[in-house]
This record gives sequence, C-alpha cells and structure tokens, in this order.
Amino acid sequence: MKHEINKKENKVPAHTHEKAIMPHVDIIENGNSILLMADMPGVNENSVEVELERQELKISGKVTPYVPEGYTKVLCEFKPGSFERTFTLSDTIDRSGIKAVMKNGVLRLILPKNKEVQPRKITVLSE
Repeated sequence: MKHEINKKENKVPAHTHEKAIMPHVDIIENGNSILLMADMPGVNENSVEVELERQELKISGKVTPYVPEGYTKVLCEFKPGSFERTFTLSDTIDRSGIKAVMKNGVLRLILPKNKEVQPRKITVLSE
C-alpha cells in the first residue's frame, strides 16, 4: 500500500494568516480498495472539496465554527481556517471509481484498485 498512495504536502495557502488546520488521516486497505479517512470536525460536505488531477488527489476546504442564532461564544476551541492536503496516487488506483462521503465529521474516500491488481485465485490443473 505504501506505493499506492503517498502524502505529498500539507499546507495552508500562503496569502492567509489563518492558523494551519491539518486533518488527521487514516489509510487502510483490503484486496479491492483503499479507504482514506480524514477527521474534519466542524466541516460539512459543502465546505470541503476533493479534486483529482492526474495522479494528485487534493482535499481542501474551510473550517467555520458553528454558532446558532441567539448564542454567543463563551469558549471556542474549534479554530476557523483553511486546509489543503495533497496525496499522490499510483497507477494501481481506478481513478474513475473514486467516491467521497462526509459523515459525522469524517471524510471517507474510497479508492478502488484496478481489476488487474486485485488479488485472485488461480486454479491449479493437472495434466
């Protein structure tokens, strides 16, 4: 798996003075796909973007703390800011089948492996 997806960079755009927000990422795999999970409290599906250009998969967005109408902040540990993480994918990933789902503050990216790299059984014949 270490050759199928590599972390490229973590950055906040240079033109901003916001504190860097780096979502923690777990990457797990099975024989058919890789699952990348990014922890993003305070981020919803409308404030995150996932882009794929050639071999680069980029996750970017903005964290905006939620304050309901009629409330004022007393303590705010969720800091507003932008984030961007880029990963380099190998040719073993089927780029056309990538899916992204945001649920409970976790972005899940399902990266299917190309059919030719998935494990398969080979039948042994006798002569």
